[in-house]
Amino acid sequence: MALNNSDVAPIIIKKVKKVAHAAHHGGAWKVAYADFVTAMMAFFLLLWLLNATTEVQKQGISDYFSPSSVSKSTGGAGGMLGGRTISTPGAMTSRTAVPSVSLSLEPTSGATRGDAEEEGGANDKSETAEDALREAEKAVLARAEEQREAENARFDAAEQQLRQAIDGSPDLKEFADSILVDRTPEGLRIQIVDKEGRPMFASGNANMHDRTRKLIAQVAATILPLPNRIKVTGHTDSVPFRGAKRGHGNWELSSDRAQATRRVLDEAGLGAERIASVAGRAAQDPLLPEDPTSARNRRISIVLLRQPAPEPAAAAPASGGNAAAPAAAPAGAPATHTLQRDWSGPRVR
Repeated sequence: MALNNSDVAPIIIKKVKKVAHAAHHGGAWKVAYADFVTAMMAFFLLLWLLNATTEVQKQGISDYFSPSSVSKSTGGAGGMLGGRTISTPGAMTSRTAVPSVSLSLEPTSGATRGDAEEEGGANDKSETAEDALREAEKAVLARAEEQREAENARFDAAEQQLRQAIDGSPDLKEFADSILVDRTPEGLRIQIVDKEGRPMFASGNANMHDRTRKLIAQVAATILPLPNRIKVTGHTDSVPFRGAKRGHGNWELSSDRAQATRRVLDEAGLGAERIASVAGRAAQDPLLPEDPTSARNRRISIVLLRQPAPEPAAAAPASGGNAAAPAAAPAGAPATHTLQRDWSGPRVR
């Protein structure tokens, strides 16, 4: 059977024309990328230069790219004020030298030249005063060191003299082990200590035995030529003691024995002006902390106090005023002293 032409689908042919777009803009990104890389290289080169150059080199580079001059225009001779005339030469006498202009500027804040000179003079005076103060402090430290060395030498001589005097005395030689001499931050300490069966004081009171009196008198004779002041301290052991008086215990006993020692020193020629303090410590400062009941804790301590170091001169006040100097003691006036009792426990009157 024949097919009808109306039943056959028409055949459509479509032609597609290919256009090569890449030929026009295919390399544009390469140019942009190259510009970016160049800018980054310049940026990192700048960072390297900033890190590798000194401040002077940076300032020189800055001046090179931003020169400064008094005038934007130059004369015919190659520089400002560099022209020449027939009769009078110009300012530029050398072509290798750059002419300059010097201007004298007066202070604009109302201050005069005299004020500036006065201010400079005040600064110079202040610096001179500070230098003088530093030199004075150095001199004071040097004198203090010399004083300490001389004092140590006197202490060594006094200790040796005391040892020789005790060893050379038949009455005191057997008590040589009752004398303890050592050095403390306060000064030279001489201690007279008890021994078992051989006390320095009668039991329970401040009555001094003859041997104790002789030892203290010998100590006084040794330290009498020295200028140092003296501190006397009494000590007991930790054994509780109750005297005949109500409330009379180790505190009162140690203080009474210290006062008895002071009286013997006074009789030997050490006047009241040499005594700095008299105190009783009871059992608060034992010689043998591991054995507080030991008889050697009962002792009398005589300390030759170190002389005070010289003080540096007081600095002048910043305002320029005169500092009030302390009143000096009259010549020949005795040094002040304090007699005290060191009561660390309850006092019962």
